[in-house]
Amino acid sequence: MSALSDRLPRRSATMREVAALAGVSIKTVSRVVRGEGGVSPELAARVTDAAAMLDYRHNLAASTLRGHGQKTAAIGLVLMDVANPYASALHRAVEDFAHGRGTLVFAVSSDEDPDRQREVLDALLSRRVDGLIVMPVGADHGALLHEQRRGTPIVFVDRAPATAEIDSVTVDNHDGARRAIEHLAAHGHRRIAYLGDLQTIWTAAERYAGYVEGLACTGIPLDPTLICADLHSPEVAEAAADALLSRPDRPTALFSAQNLVTVGALRAIQKRGLQTEIALVGFDDLPLAELLSPALTAVTQDPSSIGRTAAEILFTRLDGDISAPRHEVIPTRLLVRGSGEIAAPGIRANG
Repeated sequence: MSALSDRLPRRSATMREVAALAGVSIKTVSRVVRGEGGVSPELAARVTDAAAMLDYRHNLAASTLRGHGQKTAAIGLVLMDVANPYASALHRAVEDFAHGRGTLVFAVSSDEDPDRQREVLDALLSRRVDGLIVMPVGADHGALLHEQRRGTPIVFVDRAPATAEIDSVTVDNHDGARRAIEHLAAHGHRRIAYLGDLQTIWTAAERYAGYVEGLACTGIPLDPTLICADLHSPEVAEAAADALLSRPDRPTALFSAQNLVTVGALRAIQKRGLQTEIALVGFDDLPLAELLSPALTAVTQDPSSIGRTAAEILFTRLDGDISAPRHEVIPTRLLVRGSGEIAAPGIRANG
């Protein structure tokens, strides 16, 4: 099969075809897929088997499609947590772009749970959304690739796909983290701790790799006792940072590799009154970060640009573009504000 034919949507099976294969009426198929009673177990099994063989998905939005060119004028947006400031800014950018195209956005949270992601995707697809923008969980993207081949355009956002066949928009996490470490090293720091999110998340793994490379580039030995990963809430991050800062050989600088992890790190630093002694660089900015004392130095992403780019790609696909998959990488920026410029103790003493 050619690369071009791989990009062409495959027609979804109809209820009539399921009924023909199962040897039952369309009304019987309708009752089974809607979960209604009045169908014998034997007939229900035949319908279920036929639907599976034909890869049939019941269309909950069928009644809204008549007269609308078989489109729902709605897209799905699957994020890790719609309440996260980064995710909400990305959501707004997608929504603004979609609004200009007369399209609604259904945004849902996966909570980094593969089972929940599967459930919300099934719910969106059963309503026949025209396309999907997904912040994927895990590395198994087989189901999403299958859905794309069935005709639903999909764009991955924030995290790279395991397959090059799906469009994606990410940022250069590795480079941003490396520059953060080089920045701290330039201010004399040799004991730089790492505080990161779940290592199973692609962005967290990329940022950790950048941290390691940053140490290597500046000649700083990797100290495993300064690495705290799998911190998936501000509370857990605060406890980890507090434990590091309570040590007699505590780090002189912290690199917090996610915005909610940064919240925990800030709480630990402030609780111990170390705001002017412990340097901190966070990955992702925080609302009102410039009002902190000192203000937060951060590797900043542009979630609005990420969301807008993802929406542009998705609507290009909806308009019929079947060209090769696109993989856009948005650069980061180191925003210098004060917390990352606190010099290491020896440097301060000599200064």
